[in-house]
Amino acid sequence: MVVTFCGHGKISYGSRVEEDLRYWLEILIEGGANRFLLGGYGNFDLMAARVVKDLKDQFPFIRSTIVLPYLDKKYNKELYDDSIYPELENVPKRLAIIKRNEYMVDMSNAVIAYTEYDFGGAAATLRYAYKKDKFIIKLNAQRPHEVVG
Repeated sequence: MVVTFCGHGKISYGSRVEEDLRYWLEILIEGGANRFLLGGYGNFDLMAARVVKDLKDQFPFIRSTIVLPYLDKKYNKELYDDSIYPELENVPKRLAIIKRNEYMVDMSNAVIAYTEYDFGGAAATLRYAYKKDKFIIKLNAQRPHEVVG
């Protein structure tokens, strides 16, 4: 099972979100998740990458992959097992992250989302995941979590 993430660049109540993220990741891994596609931008993406890396001690078979929107993007190679560059050469640079996010959703069975408002890239990616009828775990630091499946 492949899992991806979408979330805002800034996180409120970071420690609670991280605890909840770890909880849901353990459940998904125990249910068969073994590959994680990560975006590498913003605090939620980096939190997700760190938590997946930490969980490799407990679940050594899981793999984390950063999905690059640009060929020249630099990233912390210690956080990821490998990288993918989807075929985005012909996509205008201003649309590359949007198309990369759609690729990540398309390639995944489940999406873990952290959104507090309905605008921006994370919210657009979450709407795309709903449209694609993905299994979604929506983390929210202030309200009960929403699981759509």
